[in-house]
Amino acid sequence: MLNGHYAAKYYPEKMRRIKYFDQETQKTLVFLTNNFYIEATEVAQLYKHRWKIELFFKWIKQHLKIKSFWGQSENAVKTQVWIAISVYVLVAIAKKRLALKQSLYEVLQILSISIFEKMPINQLFQPTQLQYFKEQNDNQLKLFDL
Repeated sequence: MLNGHYAAKYYPEKMRRIKYFDQETQKTLVFLTNNFYIEATEVAQLYKHRWKIELFFKWIKQHLKIKSFWGQSENAVKTQVWIAISVYVLVAIAKKRLALKQSLYEVLQILSISIFEKMPINQLFQPTQLQYFKEQNDNQLKLFDL
């Protein structure tokens, strides 16, 4: 049971403490749960998967510009998240099919600034060639003598 004054007051139920050593990261993790029916390894795996999901949504929020939701209903939030996931998948497919060297973030940036360009998509990701123009000899008079 929790023994802090406010913690015990607001959660007086029994809790289960699980200590787990993660072989991949070589870290010992400690979890508190109120589920006494599943095994300790299942609890650890649930938290591990939960963390991956949180990292995924953090990436979406940072890279796909979901800073706030347009609507507050469950349907509006789900729709916006699914749109963001769809964009991510489409960009990942385009990156793979076109064998692009840029990161997904760079591909998204290039697409966002050239969305209405009338040019094949693979040309957007080609290295640009600087063009040097010779100065033309005009018959125009110079305004200032330098």
